[in-house]
Amino acid sequence: MTSLQPLLAPDLPAGHWALFLDIDGTLLEHAAHPDAVSVSDELRTLLGTIEHRLDGAVAFITGRSVEAADRLFHPLKLRVAGLYGLEHRLTPDGPVEVADAPADIAALADAIEAELNDAQVYIERKGSILAIHTRAAPHLLARATHLVEQALAQLPKGYRVIPGNAGVELMPLEAAKGAAVRRFMAIPSFASRRPVFLGDDTADENGFEAINEAGGISIRVKPRGPTAAKYVLDDVTGAIGWLEANFEKSPVS
Repeated sequence: MTSLQPLLAPDLPAGHWALFLDIDGTLLEHAAHPDAVSVSDELRTLLGTIEHRLDGAVAFITGRSVEAADRLFHPLKLRVAGLYGLEHRLTPDGPVEVADAPADIAALADAIEAELNDAQVYIERKGSILAIHTRAAPHLLARATHLVEQALAQLPKGYRVIPGNAGVELMPLEAAKGAAVRRFMAIPSFASRRPVFLGDDTADENGFEAINEAGGISIRVKPRGPTAAKYVLDDVTGAIGWLEANFEKSPVS
């Protein structure tokens, strides 16, 4: 992570851009339960307009599954890296590479759910990723994090713990937003373009690093503490406004 103070996200000059977007906390405000959010018609229209103006060089890079992202933004379909890159759909109407759901992660989810025993904590099972949401019970975040870190020693090698602002996730090492960005940048629709990535949480830091390596524009929404992002935006409303100003009406190609 950078030790330099990030700057307010700038206006972009005209150019060949590729846009990568986190969803929760970036385009949508967080909710106590992931299914409690909704997408406005205005946001769908904005993203559809941007996708058209960038000739398809737009992708969600999200912790949600591809199926969940599609359901949320229906009828709009974009390219997606779901589950932090464990799932991919490289074209809007193409096939989805689906991640497996290991039995040891499913058993661990059951055990942690029984240990916490609180209806306000949501245990989300996402294939080989386990997410514990404590937004509705912030006093249990430390306990949930401890349980996941303790469980890490009992799992096969190849997993890591990612603490978040209001929860904690356990995921394979290969689940990395930076790797997802690099995969998209290797396909023709993105390859000749300069990448931009908007994210808001710890899991997005790996993506910011990949964007910086590519000479792109990395932006963290609602920053808390050090970040690898070179630029910041204050909140979701600011992120939507920045996208409108830079990709809806300005000269991009």
